[in-house]
Amino acid sequence: MSKGQPIKIATRQFTKKGDAVAFFRAMLNRYKPGERVSDEDGKDLAALLRRHPDAEDKIGPGINHFEVMSADYNTQCFWVVRSDETIERFSFVACLGAESRDG
Repeated sequence: MSKGQPIKIATRQFTKKGDAVAFFRAMLNRYKPGERVSDEDGKDLAALLRRHPDAEDKIGPGINHFEVMSADYNTQCFWVVRSDETIERFSFVACLGAESRDG
């Protein structure tokens, strides 16, 4: 049986990728589309977003806050609201699949 690869971000450490996916999926499901993510959850999301393969483009001029909004196929996802008021959606799964960058 293979052992899972640990996942580390600046705010948390997970024993394996599946634990991190479950954590962020539960966080996503705590919110309804249109809701602003709490500042506490936002700290974890900011650390996670730094692991995204396109982190620099996603973060842009800086992070103001995060929201949950509707996405394709009747789903929802996290969106970063940047300091210049522009928004960008991102996949938490893509962030967890990125090469290890301590976020």
